[in-house]
Amino acid sequence: MSDDAIRLVTIGRIFRRRWRLLAVLAVVGALVGYGTSVVFPPRYTTSASVLLPGQWEERELLTQVDIATSSTVVDRAAAKLGWTGVSGAELRDRVTAEAADGNIIKISGTADTPERAQRLSDQVAQQFVKFAARIAGGGTDSEAVTGPEALRKKVEETNRRITDLANAADPGQTVESVQARTMLEKLRTSLEEAMTKLDEADPATDKAGMVVMGPAARPTGEAPPTRMQLIVAGALLFFLLAVIGHLAAARMNRRLRTEAEIAAALGSALLGTVDVPEEQLGAHRPEDRGRRAWIRRLLGLDTRWDLPTPQRSGDEAGRRIRYRRVCARLRDQLPAPRRLLAVVPEGDEIARRAAEQLVAEAKSDPLLRVVEISVDRPTVPDRDAESGALVVLSAGSWTAEELAGIAEACADGRHEVVGIVVVGRVRARPTGTAGRPADEATLALAVRGHATGGSA
Repeated sequence: MSDDAIRLVTIGRIFRRRWRLLAVLAVVGALVGYGTSVVFPPRYTTSASVLLPGQWEERELLTQVDIATSSTVVDRAAAKLGWTGVSGAELRDRVTAEAADGNIIKISGTADTPERAQRLSDQVAQQFVKFAARIAGGGTDSEAVTGPEALRKKVEETNRRITDLANAADPGQTVESVQARTMLEKLRTSLEEAMTKLDEADPATDKAGMVVMGPAARPTGEAPPTRMQLIVAGALLFFLLAVIGHLAAARMNRRLRTEAEIAAALGSALLGTVDVPEEQLGAHRPEDRGRRAWIRRLLGLDTRWDLPTPQRSGDEAGRRIRYRRVCARLRDQLPAPRRLLAVVPEGDEIARRAAEQLVAEAKSDPLLRVVEISVDRPTVPDRDAESGALVVLSAGSWTAEELAGIAEACADGRHEVVGIVVVGRVRARPTGTAGRPADEATLALAVRGHATGGSA
């Protein structure tokens, strides 16, 4: 797994063998998302639109967006709202603005209730319009009526005076009266043209008079992320983290899988491979009946997920033949008859089953004794009746460092590792149990020439 590319079959294997764990972690993530929604109360968002009449360039609209969210505008809105414990600095984080099509500035406000969100958007929009009018007027709010507006009033007053003078002139048709009325009309026309040119020359004329396009709509739903979104996001996040964690662990896995690597780590020869049907591993050992073991079995953690799917094996007779061949190779390899230790790493259930089967196949001359040793601190019994070790272990379960520790423990106990047996997990065929082979004679672990009648 550490050297292979991640394939869809690997993802499918995780789902198939760890679906209980993934489901539990998804539920935990959903609970975390729900807790987050409780800590952070729901928020509501609504928008108020402000129309900017006239011709505006894009950079000018962006400037108006910055003005709408400026501290001056928001602070004035906060003062008008008068919310207890809510300052302008806090409201600045809840107010946003953007330029929409058609010279429209959309001002959005976010609050903890729909009513407050509506009031906040409306108040900021109103303060933005007032502040923009103040900037266009070039003075304070009290001086907004001066300048061009005051000049317009003067022109209107002058027009009325001209009308009064024209009416007061001699209504006759004398040359003097006609000339006076003509001069007054020319003066009126000149004033109107001057005001028109003044309006055209003043850039604030077309860009003033911003209009709030109605009150903001009261929001009917929460602003994202909603409580449901947080729950779904938490479940999905924990689910993905669990899958990624499995893949990362598989990538970092340094357990040896091939017979050649295992033999090199233990420094001995491989005698063969045997199979153990996974149906024989259903029963749990007495020490595996605690609460932690029950939880591991419930979540599916008691079995490896990264091992390939076991292949179907032959019948019982074929499996026993493979055990007997291992016994025969071991017998041929021993220079003299002696008793051996069948060393099994602690926790390797299929290896322990295989070692017991090897002992059963050698029952006519019990030269094997099964010994389970801890991998963390391996200790092998000192050399006494047994003088040698046969290491039985499953592939893909142990690292090179762990196997080297087992070899060193055998050397400390003055036991030579005479051979290695690698055990694989298989699925038994659904047919009936096959009978024993015709050859009922059990091969014994013996020295060369044991068939002549010598005992171990």
